[in-house]
Amino acid sequence: MPAADMQTPLPSPLSRLTEDEQLFRDSVRSFAQDTIQPLVREMDEQQHFADGLLEQLFSLGLMGIEIPAEYGGSGGTFFEAVLAVEEVSTIDPSVGVLVDVQNTLCINALLRWGNAEQKQRFLPRLATNTVGAYALSEAASGSDAFALQTRAVKRGDEWVLNGRKLWITNAREAGLFIVFANVDPSAGYRGITAFLVEKDFAGFSVGKKEDKLGIRASSTCELILEDCVVGAANVLGEVGKGYKIAIETLNEGRIGIGAQMLGLAQGAYNAAAKYAKERKQFGKAIASFQGIQFQIAQMAIDIESARLMVYNAARLKDAGEPFIKEAAMAKYWTSQVAERVASLAVEIYGGYGFVKDYPVEKYFRDSKIGKIYEGTSNMQLQTIAKMLLGD
Repeated sequence: MPAADMQTPLPSPLSRLTEDEQLFRDSVRSFAQDTIQPLVREMDEQQHFADGLLEQLFSLGLMGIEIPAEYGGSGGTFFEAVLAVEEVSTIDPSVGVLVDVQNTLCINALLRWGNAEQKQRFLPRLATNTVGAYALSEAASGSDAFALQTRAVKRGDEWVLNGRKLWITNAREAGLFIVFANVDPSAGYRGITAFLVEKDFAGFSVGKKEDKLGIRASSTCELILEDCVVGAANVLGEVGKGYKIAIETLNEGRIGIGAQMLGLAQGAYNAAAKYAKERKQFGKAIASFQGIQFQIAQMAIDIESARLMVYNAARLKDAGEPFIKEAAMAKYWTSQVAERVASLAVEIYGGYGFVKDYPVEKYFRDSKIGKIYEGTSNMQLQTIAKMLLGD
């Protein structure tokens, strides 16, 4: 191939972090180890984030990584947001998904689809003190996301929303919600519209927090809209184009979930490898047995491949290159790896892996959600197949 026809290669997806990226990653890693680590078990048992943790995340700039400096954000890249989610999730995937939804869903949606007035009104808040939530799912609207029943009716210069949302991450902490409702059910998905709903709007309330298997500190709640009045200025993007916002934002969000599952797998691996060198049976450390060595090696191989896929998808997104297939692959594979690695970690710990005194049982519980939210594993396979086969 002539040199002129060759595309400039993207940066290496794994080891070739820039100096700034390395410094950023290391600072997040230190914060997670020093500040989050001591809180993990208590937050899991009490099912809420520790007092003051949100303020620290905002203070460090982790809740507004891609927000431009002019709005009070860090002015970083999507790749840096992925690095942050990975490093935080290595210690606690519950905090990781908080950071993820804030950055890869809510902020990305506003940056891309918000008008100048909306950016000026909301981005400084999201950068400094306001948690965001993304409200698409409903009781009858999961993988079939556009079967949603929440309705929006125009009344003068306002919209009146009625309906219920389920499984909404960050709902208890959030002050701003991107809510999807249908303004014209006869138009099907072409009636879906995105609205910026604030927590104190009349007719809006947060329902019960789900009692979950894993990521228990992260709030997952029902949202209730009963004649909730939303001004026309709070329509995100165009009326009837909410389906486009939902699809394209979730494509980016799946890379974030990939980073969460990658971090989880790394955390489980770290614990298992350390324990294998400490635990003695038959007079020597179990890490000296070939069976354990092979398990450790396989875990490391799976994690390395998952990291390559996540980083590559994030690099493609930042470069403005197509990344939908790569995002689906990364989300699918990391969720597989996270569950497998966490399960092996429990087995390496033996009986101790089954009790809460050690960290791996939590990683195992936390891993299951990776195959479910932001697109199930089957939906990712469907997306990948369609793009490969041109269907």
